[in-house]
Amino acid sequence: MNETIQNPKPTLAARVFRAARGEIAALAALMIVALGVLSFIELADDMTEADGQVFDGAVLMALRPFVDDPGRPWGPWWLHEAAADLTALGGVAVLGLFALVAVIFLILQRKRLSALLLVVGLAGGVMLSEGLKATFERERPPAVYQAVETINASFPSGHALLSAVFYLTLGVMLTRAFSQRRLKAYALGVGVLLTMIVGLTRIYLGAHWASDVFAGWSVGAAWAMTLWLVSWAVARRQRRAHAALQDEADADAPEVSASVSK
Repeated sequence: MNETIQNPKPTLAARVFRAARGEIAALAALMIVALGVLSFIELADDMTEADGQVFDGAVLMALRPFVDDPGRPWGPWWLHEAAADLTALGGVAVLGLFALVAVIFLILQRKRLSALLLVVGLAGGVMLSEGLKATFERERPPAVYQAVETINASFPSGHALLSAVFYLTLGVMLTRAFSQRRLKAYALGVGVLLTMIVGLTRIYLGAHWASDVFAGWSVGAAWAMTLWLVSWAVARRQRRAHAALQDEADADAPEVSASVSK
């Protein structure tokens, strides 16, 4: 005799725990948004004051110890070469290519909401970067100290901002694809590491003042968490309505069942 055993529904306690965990995550994301905005405001204010300018100058000079060659950063030659390569991970061209690959993958995995938000996030990040640069119009570090070519204004760092938006957004999205905590931590950790590498290389290469990078990280993290909050709220609403844009499989997909014979 064959019997079909449907997957048991989660208990009330399990549903309550899942809901509470989602609320806590949303609250943490909201706090990051607020902290990022406040940090940016503080950095923008310090940028025009003597203390902030002294700090930026001290960091720049600490990385330029060679009086006879001020454009040469501290460290061996291979560190300079590695920094020049790694800083491209925050460039628009590289991030655009990575985004195209990620969006196609998400669409193939029927993660339509995540794909849409990733596109909106990167496009919004570019607009934020260019808009803020045009607003503050801060001069870059003197050209003699720059180890790479630069364009447009300095504050905030576009590389730092865009890398935070893309890598943090992608890392957070990937945490939803894994059930094991170590995989979630790894995905998010890689996103944070890449974001930090890009920002630090901008300071090291003299392309930005330190406060430019800190401001870029602040805005980028705030925007990335805003996208996650939108994703969380929309997905939660659409799951209830079984909407087609949600990241899960369609509502009319067959339920998984197991058959046992007696």
